[in-house]
Amino acid sequence: MRVGAQPQGAARPGLARRFFDALDERLGLRSLAYPVPQHADKLAYSLGGLSLVAFLALLVSGIALAQFYEPEPATAHASVRRIVTDVMLGSTLRGFHYWMSMAMVVLVGLHLLRVFASGSFKRPREGSWIVGVALAGITATFFFSGTVLKWDQESLEALEHNVEIAGILGRFGYWLSPEFGGIPLLHRLYTLHIAILPAVFFLVVAMHLLLVKRHGMAPSPFRGGPVPEPTEPFSRHLARLGGFALILIGFVTVLAVIAPPMHGMAPVEGIEVTKPPWPMLWLYPVENWVGVSGILWATLAIFAALLIVPFVDRGQERHPLKRLGVVIPAGVVVLAVLGLIVYALVTPVAAHLG
Repeated sequence: MRVGAQPQGAARPGLARRFFDALDERLGLRSLAYPVPQHADKLAYSLGGLSLVAFLALLVSGIALAQFYEPEPATAHASVRRIVTDVMLGSTLRGFHYWMSMAMVVLVGLHLLRVFASGSFKRPREGSWIVGVALAGITATFFFSGTVLKWDQESLEALEHNVEIAGILGRFGYWLSPEFGGIPLLHRLYTLHIAILPAVFFLVVAMHLLLVKRHGMAPSPFRGGPVPEPTEPFSRHLARLGGFALILIGFVTVLAVIAPPMHGMAPVEGIEVTKPPWPMLWLYPVENWVGVSGILWATLAIFAALLIVPFVDRGQERHPLKRLGVVIPAGVVVLAVLGLIVYALVTPVAAHLG
């Protein structure tokens, strides 16, 4: 019998299996797989994968929206309004993009909290944590630039605040100054949102996934006993993740239909009548107390605290109840951020610029 021939009596693989085998022969896809511990099939350990699913859904819906969007200050607001009112399923498409962006912010935040609580950043996975924090920063930049692109009053005020912060940074913030390059800032943010950030995100995600494959999934701190945890094939883990992904996409689609996002009035310079979206709302009271510079310093403080986590919590213990020295301060910070969001919701709108 010739090498590679199908044994007599053996069932012929299905079309999907033969297609995957052909790709694997040429691209080595199976080399990306690794054994997955059973605890990693729970929803809490799928938050990172779901964040990537959310990004891919945003990429697809964003490409569709870009066909109708005009990134010019004079026409951007009208083009968004035209998507909502004139484009077939445009309101649903924009709603899907909006709610999926909210979902991605939540998923990335919960993923960071899960990794911290389970001590999954500890040696030798410090690099994976730092790369994950970088992805959280990219996600925040995605959210800010997307907020500006809808170009209503909320967008203009968000942009004006960040232009003032750029002035505080001096040369380091020159890219956000209106004088840079002679091109409207809205157009530069559009390029950032649809080209630069996706490319950087893909590169950093690839680095993150390679580190996860290199070190494997971190053991669960909630399993007792010295018996090694059983593992299962990577394909089964992907199948479970696919099930969670379908639920996420279905939920966001329902939200897009029954709760389409509002599009505010055309922007008017020189007034402040809005508050930031809820993911950035925790900064609003800080700005009231400190001024616009408070946005910069509070944001830098949060990301600096995240970056030093592996170097502060260096012990081998992973269970959160045995790491109260770092878990309690982290919990206080999380509660403080949530409290600031609630406080900002009931705070009157205030003027900060000028």
